[in-house]
Amino acid sequence: MKATNFNSPLSVLVGAPFLARSLREKWGFFLTTLSPILLLATVLTSPPQALAQATSWKQIPIPPLPAFHPQQPKRVELANGMVIFLQEDHELPLIDGTARIRGGSVNEPADKTGLVDIYGEVWRTGGTKSQTGDELDDFLEVRAAKVETGTAGPDSTSISFSCLKGDLDDVFRVFADLLENPEFRADKLDIAQKGAYDSISRRNDDPGEIAYRESVKLAYGADNPYARVPEYATVAAITRQDLLGWHAKYVHPNNIILGISGDFDSAAMEARLRAAFESWPKGTAFPPFPKNELHYAPAKPGYYLVSKEDVNQSNIATVALGITRDNPDYYAASVFNQAFGGGFSSRLFNDIRTKRTLAYGVGGGIGANFGHPGMLQIEVGTKSQSTIEAIQAVREDIDNLARQPITDDEVERAKDAILNAFIFRLDSPDKILGERMVYQYYGYPSDWLDKYEAEIKKVTAADVNRIAAKYLHKDQLAVLVVGNTKDFDKPLSSLGAVKEIDITIPPLPGAK
Repeated sequence: MKATNFNSPLSVLVGAPFLARSLREKWGFFLTTLSPILLLATVLTSPPQALAQATSWKQIPIPPLPAFHPQQPKRVELANGMVIFLQEDHELPLIDGTARIRGGSVNEPADKTGLVDIYGEVWRTGGTKSQTGDELDDFLEVRAAKVETGTAGPDSTSISFSCLKGDLDDVFRVFADLLENPEFRADKLDIAQKGAYDSISRRNDDPGEIAYRESVKLAYGADNPYARVPEYATVAAITRQDLLGWHAKYVHPNNIILGISGDFDSAAMEARLRAAFESWPKGTAFPPFPKNELHYAPAKPGYYLVSKEDVNQSNIATVALGITRDNPDYYAASVFNQAFGGGFSSRLFNDIRTKRTLAYGVGGGIGANFGHPGMLQIEVGTKSQSTIEAIQAVREDIDNLARQPITDDEVERAKDAILNAFIFRLDSPDKILGERMVYQYYGYPSDWLDKYEAEIKKVTAADVNRIAAKYLHKDQLAVLVVGNTKDFDKPLSSLGAVKEIDITIPPLPGAK
């Protein structure tokens, strides 16, 4: 079923050319392409006399950004611990809701990796005790409504609904029934497992997918829960009882954050939700997130190779462990990422793509997540024949940070790009609601978003260069290459010792 993305806004990891599933943490393209649009808007709205006197675009007066005061949702906490956010939005006669539940793939046993993905699918397709998933499909289809379940990143699962205001009674009834009384029918489990087998069988087809998967293992350690991947054997080990057991363990009101947005009256919606959920007894409480409980074992610095003979370009990822967003360096890292690897105006792009013409896409930075460290990564997509040259170019650009520090102009340009795009990432009530749910889930202050703009404005060139010196050292990075070694301009071993990574898919035990 559809997965809900809770971690998209305000990321610090930008400019990646090939790691598509990390896109929620990479908005450099949006930031950098937005600047010309904003400049045009400034030109069109500036007084004619100001434009007539200007001899350079730098002389065009740019008004300050307006104050950011988004509509805040109402927060309600039930006696059983369920936290509810209500965000009225009367633009359209629609109502949407999402419940985020603590407990995700990071909590599943290693020998049943893939359990939560299967759970998230069969939760919906398996239906409830009173209706099958197929019957729910028919019921919702005639109302043009949706009730969906899935994973919400590696830390949680989710169940959501969307419907017309007039159909809320019917759709909410399905939502609540599925939340409390799922059936996980065996035939739907079988379908989900076969779908997982198919995904496993195709996971080495896309070099970008390989690069992402293996770079995560290098950054976190192959045994870290954030780096594990399902195998035939781990998926085959999942039983219906596992799904029932997971639901019974994690789905309790004190582990749920519920957000509702749309065309409703908050007082009436609060009364509805209290009537539906306040009598639901508490269960075992779980910590907000496990970042202090997990062991991270980044790979040793050096060169790592996945040999793939059926491609004509190389995917290169230079990786290490990043930071969390509550790190005091987060804001300076955001500006550093934008200046160094965040888009068309970044150093990496201007050098490796524009000047040296070694890559169409290049970028990266110091990744930061809410609940666990992000990945420090610099990524390049280049033709096979320029693989070694591209790696050397990245290393030279890292070295140049010490010889040629990020300038005041670069910092101001990066800050402008971030702040000009900021409002467009949070330009609707439902986006604000999603942000507040994230902060609640990960234990961040409720005003964390309100401080973002001011903290970015405070960042100086000295802050940015301190970040570069603190986190980015070429001799502390693991360099992963996925490509056709026969076509490389030089052997990868010419740069140093190489460890080959075996991506052979283990067969299902007992399969012929």
